[in-house]
Amino acid sequence: MNRLFRLAPVLRARKAQEDAARGAVIQSRAEIRDAEAMVKRRRLDLVGADAPSEGSARAMVAALVARQSLAAGLFDAQRMVTDAEEVERQRMAALADASKRRRAVEMMADRHAAMVKAHDLRTDQANLDELAISAKARSSAGSVNDPGQGES
Repeated sequence: MNRLFRLAPVLRARKAQEDAARGAVIQSRAEIRDAEAMVKRRRLDLVGADAPSEGSARAMVAALVARQSLAAGLFDAQRMVTDAEEVERQRMAALADASKRRRAVEMMADRHAAMVKAHDLRTDQANLDELAISAKARSSAGSVNDPGQGES
């Protein structure tokens, strides 16, 4: 029986793929946090940019345009959060898939280890049986050659 698990390199590769997928998920979560922080900053900027109640018409129009620009920036930041959450969902699916593939090879490795262990146990038991049979045969052979020895 081959004691080495031939798919060990595949298992290491699957573990590496899973680790890479886990790293991508962590990175996407950081991107979500950054995008949410940007939304918060832009929302505060928009709230702080009130339309002027006094001044020239040009100043009021400029303030309204600036406020509209801030609102568009807030919308873009919210879209970035949504996009980052979608990327995270995709990366979570990739992580789950990589985990399933790794687990499949791990199960084969466990099965192989169990087969090797069972083979070793059978071999040990066969050796013990052989020793017991040969000891009994020697004992029987000794009593046949010296009949008086068995009576003592």
